[in-house]
Amino acid sequence: MHKHICVMGGSGFVGKTIIARLIQQQRRVRVLTRRRERHRDLLVLPGVELIEADIHHPPALEHYFDGCDAVINLVGILNEKRDDGLGFRRAHVDLAEKIVHACQRNGISRYLHMAALHANAKTAPSYYLRSKGEALELVHAARDIDVTSFCPSVIFGPGDSFFNRFADLLRLTPGILPLACANARFAPVYVGDVADAFVRSLDNPATYGQRYELCGPQVYTLKQLVEYTAQQLGLCRKVIGLGPGLSKLMANVFEHMPLFKPITRDNYRSLQIDSVCKEAFPPIFGIEPHSMEEIVPAYLANKNARAQYDAFRQNARR
Repeated sequence: MHKHICVMGGSGFVGKTIIARLIQQQRRVRVLTRRRERHRDLLVLPGVELIEADIHHPPALEHYFDGCDAVINLVGILNEKRDDGLGFRRAHVDLAEKIVHACQRNGISRYLHMAALHANAKTAPSYYLRSKGEALELVHAARDIDVTSFCPSVIFGPGDSFFNRFADLLRLTPGILPLACANARFAPVYVGDVADAFVRSLDNPATYGQRYELCGPQVYTLKQLVEYTAQQLGLCRKVIGLGPGLSKLMANVFEHMPLFKPITRDNYRSLQIDSVCKEAFPPIFGIEPHSMEEIVPAYLANKNARAQYDAFRQNARR
């Protein structure tokens, strides 16, 4: 049994769920993060060691991998500063290469890797998916390491950046929401199911060398998902799907927003491929995937209640 796990990207949405599962199994977890003070909530979990480190510095990786017997890499970005692929390459390909080398130097033979659905180094339409695909080929070609990789559709759950982001956008939009790539299709997968797949594969030799697509039980268009979000929030919003030309124009405009970027040019390119699996959730994990209707209403309701409370407080101060 792999008892001491180093989790890269462990302070993120998926990472925290995986860590909770690992701790339930009495495993020890080491989390490397750029800003330790921002993630002190992880320290309440017994068996978690939270370390501030530069994960792109190979000597640091080699040092902090010492004593671990498995590594989980969840690091990924959805946007980069410039539309040239260099930011994606640094976060996905260069880091994966450094992790593999640090594993080899420390004699770590078990490695779990977060990829993306339809990642392909040669044929994918976006820098994001091509960089994810290149990293995927790199880690599976590593010598002396048993690699299992996971390629999920959009992941949902409390704290996600999908339904919660659209919830924020819908609140800011009066009446009508123009939506780029409205017909793009997704099979949203629950974060708890993704975490269980990772943890159940950790000690299972049958998963070594395998690549698994992870999708939820239903397929929806982006427009359907946004309309569902508005419905759960009790907001009356008309979602207008934009055609290819206007969708691309919107991506070009929002690319240059300083803080909030609902869509970028590379997001637009990624959305040209439906994020849908070829097969059902891998039976090897023994998981019956949750639907979004089972999970999403509870946390959007809490988010809506919080928003109403904050609005009440602001009005009370006037």
